[in-house]
Amino acid sequence: MTNPDLQDQQRESWGSKAGVILAVAGSAVGLGNFLRFPGTAVNNGGGAFMVPYIISFLVLGIPIVWCEWTMGRLGGRYGQNNGAGILYAIWRKAPAKGIGALTLLVPIVVYMYYVLLEALCLRYSIAYFTGGFDAHIGTAVEGLTRGTSEYNEAVAGASVGYAMEQFALKENGAMYSSSMFWYVITCFIVNFIIIYRGVTRGIETFCKFAMPLLIGCAVIVLVRVLTLDNIGTGLGFMWNPKWELLKNPEVWMRAAGQIFFSLSVGFGLILCYSSYLKPSDDVVLTSLSASSANEFCEVVLGGLIVVPAAFLFLGSSHTPESTFQVGFFTVPAIMHLMPFGGNFFGGMWFGLLFLAAVTSSLSMLQPAIAFLEDGFGLRRPASVTLLAIITAAGASLVMYFSINAQALDFTDFACEFMMIVAGLAQVLIFGWVIGAQRGVAEANRGSDFKLPRFMPVMVKYVTPSFLIIVLVLWCTYNAPDRIRSMSPEFKGIEAALTMQFPDEFDGTDGPEKKIARVREIKAKPASARPEWYTKPNEETKTKIADARLNANIARFSIVGVGLLFIIITAAIDIACRNRIGATIAHAEHTQNLLEA
Repeated sequence: MTNPDLQDQQRESWGSKAGVILAVAGSAVGLGNFLRFPGTAVNNGGGAFMVPYIISFLVLGIPIVWCEWTMGRLGGRYGQNNGAGILYAIWRKAPAKGIGALTLLVPIVVYMYYVLLEALCLRYSIAYFTGGFDAHIGTAVEGLTRGTSEYNEAVAGASVGYAMEQFALKENGAMYSSSMFWYVITCFIVNFIIIYRGVTRGIETFCKFAMPLLIGCAVIVLVRVLTLDNIGTGLGFMWNPKWELLKNPEVWMRAAGQIFFSLSVGFGLILCYSSYLKPSDDVVLTSLSASSANEFCEVVLGGLIVVPAAFLFLGSSHTPESTFQVGFFTVPAIMHLMPFGGNFFGGMWFGLLFLAAVTSSLSMLQPAIAFLEDGFGLRRPASVTLLAIITAAGASLVMYFSINAQALDFTDFACEFMMIVAGLAQVLIFGWVIGAQRGVAEANRGSDFKLPRFMPVMVKYVTPSFLIIVLVLWCTYNAPDRIRSMSPEFKGIEAALTMQFPDEFDGTDGPEKKIARVREIKAKPASARPEWYTKPNEETKTKIADARLNANIARFSIVGVGLLFIIITAAIDIACRNRIGATIAHAEHTQNLLEA
């Protein structure tokens, strides 16, 4: 049996099927749908990108979603609402604790920088509605004629400058003395007030209002974009297929990576949310409904607004690449250039992004709160307060190391890797530990729509194989550059080389040539290195110092994430040996009595 206090906290559950669908869709619908997807698609084949994207959605996304929903509901029967407890209930082995640590670590770390982007969306929305952004742009376009290429270029440049100023991209610590600090504080307070109210009264209630409002705002902006003159040329630029890019393995990796961000698989969020379902609640059709709502927001709304409008106003030279560039360099410029109500539509656009960010950030907080309550018996006020302190400490470091968004960039890099590993591990647990046939039978329990007969083969062999390929591609294309970026010596030489020979490394083979030159110089003894590096002028010396600082920030970010992983794993081990283990044993004992 167990201590009487193990069951003293009333277990929460979703109030309605619509509520859980909107909450799970809200956890998935975020900045990745409206900002990351358009840039990824247009830079990886346009319409052709949808081929690997749809294949990844069917082979990776939907099977992993079904696995996570099923395991989450199963873990809920053992009294567990956190990924670590759920996986330990299913697999009583040490690896389950490490995998469980990833399901807690990823959302916590993502939240530490995601809340900054959330605050920036709120800042932009208010700036548009109050005319603050227009006032900033006004000085840059003074004397220029609206509608000319010079005017548009000036707006684009001023938009970049505004984002760099707001997000303090040029100087570490500058964000603390700007208005952005107070926007971050505001978002923290909003998030933790909602999460304090719990799953039903907090997350579900907020998402019931936020998700329809978000979609409504997006549809209004979409209608305005589609009624712009010559918008067909922008749609053509976005969606005309570049079939030759399908031969590039990196395109397939990008498509698979986008699915992870699109559906929030590998985060541990679905495990947590689905654990609040009742034992016979539908997981198959409910998860499909949530995934469909997410895909509508991503492909239809996100894919038809940003890039087509950007091409129409700014041309192909301003094709966005990163999520940050899409959201805060490109979009503000096109909203300003949009005739008849640019301020209104800009305010509405960033308002919907803020809502999308809030629904996502709530889902990032709940798994850790559930772990603190399940694993250590903390009440809601204590668990919320402790998590607020932890995330505030992490976010404050990301805020301080804001130069070039280096800390944000590298924590995001680490989380992307951990998501893929966690997703692969969960599918292997579902297919090989639970057993594919047994797992599918569990998913079908109470479901209005049964899983296809080929699902056991899919989750046991096909999906894991595809995930292993994705992981290998990720390590091949992403890891080497990131590892080099953490070397102060490498980055210092690279910065000096770029200053000394600014035009030597142009073209598609430029990066490879630069890497080879840096390695060549790095391999030489200090006395044999070129004088322009050993005795640089002041400008080059500054660039070298900045590059070395960026490398050290990257190191610090990765080491920090690693240390947090160790701490969380130790906490999970303690909890599984004590309260979580006792709760699982009590649940098993109760089930055995009922079956007898």
